[in-house]
Amino acid sequence: MASTYEPIATTTLGSAASSITFSSIPATYTDLRVVLVGTTTATANCWLTFNSDGATNYSDTLIYGTGASAGSNGHSSATKIVLNGSGNTNTSTPTFYSADIFSYAGSTYKTCLTIGNGDLNGSGDVNCAVGLWRSTSAITSVILTAGSSTWKTGTTATLYGIKSA
Repeated sequence: MASTYEPIATTTLGSAASSITFSSIPATYTDLRVVLVGTTTATANCWLTFNSDGATNYSDTLIYGTGASAGSNGHSSATKIVLNGSGNTNTSTPTFYSADIFSYAGSTYKTCLTIGNGDLNGSGDVNCAVGLWRSTSAITSVILTAGSSTWKTGTTATLYGIKSA
């Protein structure tokens, strides 16, 4: 049986960095998936942007729970899409993030589903968001930022292409 997910690129940080970028993404897949496992130097929100677009072309709606509380939030006319809704990245225990980016090479607006979860010393953190990039351009680069923090050494991110089923 053929594999549906094909790894395009993997980055493991040898030193702390404020962002991780996947560029020159080929338009040969139907969808993309980004998986990141890592820690940050300080608690922060983490974000996703496409093609270095820093304009207010993004929006998202999210739900989250921290073990002590739950909530929802949304951003319209934003400059990025949220990866973690509660802002509770962990500085010692790795947190898992994923982003499924649908029809990334098409000529319509791009949608994605982001998920993040981690252990906050027993209290836990989980979130899920749907995002929209209001551009008809094909996605050729994906940038993962650690907000006002940096990704620590050893953080690993992998970009997968999803083949047509």
